[in-house]
Amino acid sequence: MKDARLLIVTGLSGSGKTIVSHFLEDLGFYCLDNLPVKMIPIFVDLWRKKEIEIGRVALIVDIRERGFLRAFPDILETLRKKIPLKMVFLDASDEALVKRFSETRRPHPLTRASILQSVRLERSQMAPIKAMADEVIDTSMTSISRLKEIISDRFLKHGKPRLQVTIITFGYKYGIPFDADLIFDTRFLPNPFYRQDLRKRTGHDASVRRFVLGSDESQAFLKELFRFIGFLMPRFVAEGKTHLVLAVGCTGGRHRSVVVGELVREMLAKRKYDIKILHRDLNK
Repeated sequence: MKDARLLIVTGLSGSGKTIVSHFLEDLGFYCLDNLPVKMIPIFVDLWRKKEIEIGRVALIVDIRERGFLRAFPDILETLRKKIPLKMVFLDASDEALVKRFSETRRPHPLTRASILQSVRLERSQMAPIKAMADEVIDTSMTSISRLKEIISDRFLKHGKPRLQVTIITFGYKYGIPFDADLIFDTRFLPNPFYRQDLRKRTGHDASVRRFVLGSDESQAFLKELFRFIGFLMPRFVAEGKTHLVLAVGCTGGRHRSVVVGELVREMLAKRKYDIKILHRDLNK
């Protein structure tokens, strides 16, 4: 199943197809949700001929479309004769599905006298399609993080995607980065701005770096900062997070934040994370 280029994801309403779709997008799949069944062969033919520049595709289909139950089995068999594909069926217990619909207060696609009746009717109608699946995943007792782990392990060739980290250094006087997940304030560290020989230099300069890091307080801060970030990173990975924006700020964004941001970059690079760094206000 690993490194599949065409996935078809289906299953019972409320079983987690939307969550799986979002995570497949994080893995690099182009996801199409609820594409009319009769259009699937047309789309796949265009994709096979590379008239659509997409690497990997995931089609999410289900009972919402009229005619799905009647048309999908034949279309699936026809596609399997033309191209390698994998179909995943997401399942869950009646109890879990009823609870999910009750909590979200969304109507079941097959509206009946009760949610339970709708769930049972859909399960009966989808049984033949479930039998055609290459793999069935039961999400009844599966957390979102665990479901992401299952999808990653089964459909990504090299296992979990590596966490991509973007470090942004900035000046508070120009505003906080709106997309930051974590923000660290370095304005209490020694400020090179008040040294005439350092003011026009930046945090890339060795003399500025020595000045910022020269105090015991600076070294104690770095120790605690590295410990804290080192504690968080594996937990972000375990949760299935694929991109983290870490911001480091000082007053103007030229000295202290640049020094500390570069040190954080070096630390994370040694731990094999994918790192990008942006010194937003360096030249202001």
